[in-house]
Amino acid sequence: MKKMILVMAVGAITTAVKAQDNKLYLKGGYNLANVTVTGDGAVDDARALSSFHAGLMVDLPIGAGLLSLQPGILYTGKGTKVENGKSTDASYFKATANPQYIEIPMNLVVNLPLADKESKFFVGAGPYAAMGIGGKNKVEGKVFGVGFKSEEKIEFSNDDPTTTGTEEGAGVGYMKRFDFGVNGTAGFAFKNVLLSINYGHGLTKINSGSDNGADDKLKNRVWSLSLGVSL
Repeated sequence: MKKMILVMAVGAITTAVKAQDNKLYLKGGYNLANVTVTGDGAVDDARALSSFHAGLMVDLPIGAGLLSLQPGILYTGKGTKVENGKSTDASYFKATANPQYIEIPMNLVVNLPLADKESKFFVGAGPYAAMGIGGKNKVEGKVFGVGFKSEEKIEFSNDDPTTTGTEEGAGVGYMKRFDFGVNGTAGFAFKNVLLSINYGHGLTKINSGSDNGADDKLKNRVWSLSLGVSL
């Protein structure tokens, strides 16, 4: 299932860039990730975690170029952290969860041409689908000056996104493999360079095995700053 999704995504992007006006970008940048802490979607800014993203994005003009479709495939880090005290204190605690995903965004943007005609400002939105492929949970700290540290690989459930009513492979300590949500994006595209900011708003819980109870509040939130170079 995982290999099939990746092959289909790469194949679709490769096919899309063949048209003359389309542009393929090698894209990467900084993520500021977080996870909601309440059922209404609020986040705790102190729990934000730095990460990164890298991958490919295509700009596909529609009609006269006022609109573009921007599909992509990205390797991206999400997650959150909990920290009590400072590393210089006698007692200190820090735990981070940094799951890694292959994400496929599909944004529709409005293009506003700039003065040099080869540049534009764009703004838009669209859905995304992401599949967890790795990541680590880390714990470190000190108790009365005695340090401790541990690290373990994040385990994902084997949930099949094509089925409903069941969640295969769910359990305590497992994270849901598939994440779905919506994006908002804006930026500038010049002749060979693209600069953009993106906000990813997860709509599905990330912890496996829970229903609509207290544990259903955990959803991904990610701000991203990107630099793209046309290929």
